Amino acid sequence: MPNYDSLMNDAIPLAFRLSQNYPNPFRGKTRITYCVAYKTRVQLTVLSPVGEVVDTLVDEEKNPGTHEIDFTACVSSSGGVRNLASGKYCYRMEAGDFICTKNLVVLK
Repeated sequence: MPNYDSLMNDAIPLAFRLSQNYPNPFRGKTRITYCVAYKTRVQLTVLSPVGEVVDTLVDEEKNPGTHEIDFTACVSSSGGVRNLASGKYCYRMEAGDFICTKNLVVLK
């Protein structure tokens, strides 16, 4: 008999969704979960308090399903070292006509 978590991970979402990162606030690393309703290009970016792109976490075509990605305050997705200041940032998901922005807080 399959377990509930396995069934939920295999389910295809009916709509796009961007979840609140966890933990939030965070010191080192946080996880962002998002749902894709149909195969499409997804862009997930982290923005500074003044709206500049800090990092692009996802910029590719994704299959339907639930996806997760980690965001680290001291290492970029390309492997470069950075030192984000404490404060409020936001992350934005764009997929087809879906656009959603949420806040995240970095603590030092």
